[in-house]
Amino acid sequence: MFDVLIKGGSIIDGTGNIGFKGDIAIEGDELRILRGDTSPVQARNSIDASHYIVVPGFIDVHTHSDLISLSEPLNEAKIMQGVCTEMLGLDGFGYAPLSKKNLEMMLLYYSGVDGYPKLDYNWSSVAEYLRRFRHRTSGNVAYLIPNSCLRTETVGWEARQATKEEIRAMQDMIRQGMAEGAVGLSTGLSYPPGIYASTEELIELCKTVVECGGIYVTHVRYDLGDGIFDGFREAVAIGTRSGCPVHISHYSDGIGLRRQAAKMLQFIDEARASGVDLTFDAYPWEAGSTTLHSLVPLWAHNGGPYKLLERLKSKDARIKMRSEAARMIESEGEIIISAVKTERNKWCEGLTVDAIADRLNKEHWDAICDLLVEEELEVAYYAFGGNMDDVKTIMTHPAHMFITDGLRIGGMPNPRTFGTYPKILGQLVRDEKILTMEQAIRKMTSFPAQRFGLADRGILWDGMKADIVIFNPVTVNCVATFANPKRLPLGIEYVFVNGKMVVEKGKHTGTLPGEPLTMKGYVGNQYR
Repeated sequence: MFDVLIKGGSIIDGTGNIGFKGDIAIEGDELRILRGDTSPVQARNSIDASHYIVVPGFIDVHTHSDLISLSEPLNEAKIMQGVCTEMLGLDGFGYAPLSKKNLEMMLLYYSGVDGYPKLDYNWSSVAEYLRRFRHRTSGNVAYLIPNSCLRTETVGWEARQATKEEIRAMQDMIRQGMAEGAVGLSTGLSYPPGIYASTEELIELCKTVVECGGIYVTHVRYDLGDGIFDGFREAVAIGTRSGCPVHISHYSDGIGLRRQAAKMLQFIDEARASGVDLTFDAYPWEAGSTTLHSLVPLWAHNGGPYKLLERLKSKDARIKMRSEAARMIESEGEIIISAVKTERNKWCEGLTVDAIADRLNKEHWDAICDLLVEEELEVAYYAFGGNMDDVKTIMTHPAHMFITDGLRIGGMPNPRTFGTYPKILGQLVRDEKILTMEQAIRKMTSFPAQRFGLADRGILWDGMKADIVIFNPVTVNCVATFANPKRLPLGIEYVFVNGKMVVEKGKHTGTLPGEPLTMKGYVGNQYR
């Protein structure tokens, strides 16, 4: 007897192949495809999926759920839109491997992205961190080693090049972290302290990532050379010289890239034709989100979060920063505060910096500095830098996959956190027909699973793990908006993670079956 029988659904298996009618049985944490007459088949629970589409669980390879998934284990923002697996450690920052002192500093420094929830921060290694997720959250996680963790443990928080000895120490940390379950290396080359890494340093680190069978995932340097394509060229050069597969994060970001979608895809095609193993991701929204202190000039970050706070409090340092910061702020356009730490400043959420400054009768730069000081850096914002026509072009490329890049903090987050995958299925596939349903599902499932080495996920085939989403193709939709960003989506009827029902008839069951996922078959420095 099976545990669950999903009957009569339109099965889209994740490969990109055309869908078909069939039944799926779940036994333990695995699935089986059943064909022919299944009336004699017995199961403890049966679901009539005759009006639904049945697909593999979605894999979001760019998230910022590194801490919130532990403090909010139901994970409704993601699981209710069908995301069964989230990649952690993106943009070069995360929380393992780190010593206690550097963990405390990293938590403070990136609280404007990940928050600083009340948790028992008693881990240091990748293995210890990943164990915290086992059966303590609704969805699965996978992990990339952030280069900021490597740098703080070897070089420190200073803006200087790493020595050969320090690079060797970072390589040893990569080997250890990947042996403990990480699937690759990430960089955020707009964010300290990872930004201080040279191209040569990253090439050497990526040589070790290749040795361990992993991938290099990069938020590129947007201030390099021409400020547009030279950061992408650096990523390709790192892949070329190290032999490492390269994945570029949120490839449609930035005002400087508006109306350049065709050129961006030409760049991808030319790099792949030259032999570089290159893929990329993008979210289907015009607005990007990040920590407010990213608008503070780079030199003010030197030395870490405590030094940054000292400079933000200093009248002389503020004056020194003002003109440089003004150029950065102007380049962002309208800046909307999405998250603060304290109740005292909750009124700021959803307002522009202009509106906040006017209400406080302060100059804009002083309003930003004061808010960062009062909130101890735990401030996030979003700004409209993208263009949906560009995004719709970019997402048709076969080397593209979907992401949310969603921040999980604050009262007014970018709605991509709550509604990205239903928006794709409803608006972009069903209504606008930008992609076929089979193409879109592949970009959410088998493609990211294959790219990141999650060998038993992303496809509905016999023996695969039972991460399954069942949705109504007529009603599925994103209803989250910038004015009301935390509304849960419509049409996601059932979600299974590791064979356990997490969403039933559109409601969370309270089940926590999540697992930390690793590259299958990799043990130490040998494939088995």
